[in-house]
Amino acid sequence: MLWPLPWRDVDAVLAAWGHLPWLACLDSGGEVGARARWVIVCRDPLHVIVQQAGRCLLDGRPDSRDLAVLLRQCLPAGGTCPPQVPFAGGAVGFIGYGAGQRMEAIGTRHMAEAGEPEAAFGLYDHAFVLDRATGAAWLATSGPARMTADRAAALIARWEAISPPSPAPVLPCVRFVADQDGATYRRRVAQAVERIAAGEVFQVNITGRMRAARPAGLAPVDIYRTLRAASPAPFGAFLSGNGEWALLGASPERFVSLAAHGAISTRPIKGTAPRGATPAEDAHLAHALRHDAKEQAENLMIVDLMRNDIGRVATLGSVAVSELFGVERFAHVHHLVSEVTGQLREGCDAPDLLRATLPPGSVTGAPKHRAMQIIDELEASPRGAYCGVVAWIGCDGAMDSSVIIRTLVMTRHHIIAAAGGGITFDSDPMREYREMQLKITALLAIFGNPPEGAGA
Repeated sequence: MLWPLPWRDVDAVLAAWGHLPWLACLDSGGEVGARARWVIVCRDPLHVIVQQAGRCLLDGRPDSRDLAVLLRQCLPAGGTCPPQVPFAGGAVGFIGYGAGQRMEAIGTRHMAEAGEPEAAFGLYDHAFVLDRATGAAWLATSGPARMTADRAAALIARWEAISPPSPAPVLPCVRFVADQDGATYRRRVAQAVERIAAGEVFQVNITGRMRAARPAGLAPVDIYRTLRAASPAPFGAFLSGNGEWALLGASPERFVSLAAHGAISTRPIKGTAPRGATPAEDAHLAHALRHDAKEQAENLMIVDLMRNDIGRVATLGSVAVSELFGVERFAHVHHLVSEVTGQLREGCDAPDLLRATLPPGSVTGAPKHRAMQIIDELEASPRGAYCGVVAWIGCDGAMDSSVIIRTLVMTRHHIIAAAGGGITFDSDPMREYREMQLKITALLAIFGNPPEGAGA
């Protein structure tokens, strides 16, 4: 069902509701288009699923079922979604890189960040949906049972009570410390190139993390309101969590989408260049990125990897490359993007698709299993949520997801930022280091300080 609503600015929604536990805001920003059209907000989940150390909790109680089974069994079967909106209730949350390591049976030498779950989802009977292309807003519901009139009226009243927000508070200066200095990062890149030259892998993604002490009283929603204004992205996300953690994302990268009728699409990003100071310089940089042999090779290897991953659950012969080496422009960078499509095999569903494709190939390497082993050997700290996915799964079987990059993770005591890039045989360690710095700059800049220990 759909109930028309008055338009509310997303910043106003965040200011009013951002302190609630388990608020989920999937927040398209930047230029309106096919991948930056919808904003989805859900509050007050009916159930909560959390995975810690490989074990799941359902509403705070241990549950012996694994994450995929819990998601499948907790979503009401037989739901439909009104055609005007992409999502009308279901599961919203994230699956981190650590959970992906478990799916791939990859051991790790790193101790997980205290207080950060491996995965977490809220199960919602509704969604507030904003259409940025038309200016329409709705309360949407799906599922075999209709929402009661009283429940719908209460949600609508809360929405209508949202008032224009005061400006987001000025963030304090926060000093981030890198998990490795610049020289060490470049040495790890060089070691990755040696492993590629030795024939162990074709490509491997090397990343680094930076941590800061969380200032007392600093709310995640206040940081996110600043981040979304500074770095609007088509796959922004704010997941408030349970008070012990929060995820604040400005991701440019869709991972895997699934239509209710089974059409699969993924758009891996591999290749980055800065924006230009003038239109002419901007166009030159985009053209150079599109024709850069190293960046094309990096992109093509991930396209092949995603074709293989999707092929695990796709109808035989349905997997195809619908776009190769497209350039997309974002607030701070250009990215080289391709698209792989397929048709989900009968008997498979969204959790099966996630299990077949996680972690994202664009942030692991190829072949994926060996690349993940090398990543754990070379990187200095656990990835946690970073390089996992944010996802929604509708009661009608549809799904959309994005890669957790350009994202801050907050725990009770820390704020964590991360960035990296794909390494190939032709990679230059200094160039890769500068690309990592370019990617992380937008995250760190909102706090007014450069990272400590990340210099040469």
